Amino acid sequence: MKELVSIAPVYYVTGNHEAWFGSFSVLEEKLEAIGVRVLRNTTERISIGDEYLRIVGLDDPAFERKGEERDIMELAMEHYIDGIEVKREFTILLAHRPEMIDLYANYGSNLVFSGHAHGGQFRIPFIGRGVAPNQGFFPTYTNGEHTVDETTMIVNRGLGNSIIPIRIFNRPEITIVKLESIGE
Repeated sequence: MKELVSIAPVYYVTGNHEAWFGSFSVLEEKLEAIGVRVLRNTTERISIGDEYLRIVGLDDPAFERKGEERDIMELAMEHYIDGIEVKREFTILLAHRPEMIDLYANYGSNLVFSGHAHGGQFRIPFIGRGVAPNQGFFPTYTNGEHTVDETTMIVNRGLGNSIIPIRIFNRPEITIVKLESIGE
């Protein structure tokens, strides 16, 4: 992370493993100490030259111990995204759970970066995705680009493992996305 921060701004959102960790605050302090922007149900307006964009980071619903995960995320979306002028500001949402893309699209997020599925953890040759958390067998949102309405979501396979300590036919990845202004 220290090397990444020296190259460009780094933003971090929580996932279910951070919620289960129990003492995430220690990791959060260490990340912030080296310059990582930990977004926990927060939003930042970023200027790049004469252009602006909005970046929103939502905690994984596993942090909230009561209620249905989708309901928790919808309340967070209402609170942190509703009211942002998404038609005027390009909005990037960092949200761990890809299976909620329809919810993210309902609130007008332009671009979503997500993970959680670990690429399907194991992949079957010529078929692809195997199983993913909250999506079961042959899940839809395990990696790559997905679009719902005017929302594009990039799902990253990640670098680590889930409860299953191995990956099969599923290489770790780092995704690079280049944003360009299309002008008016």
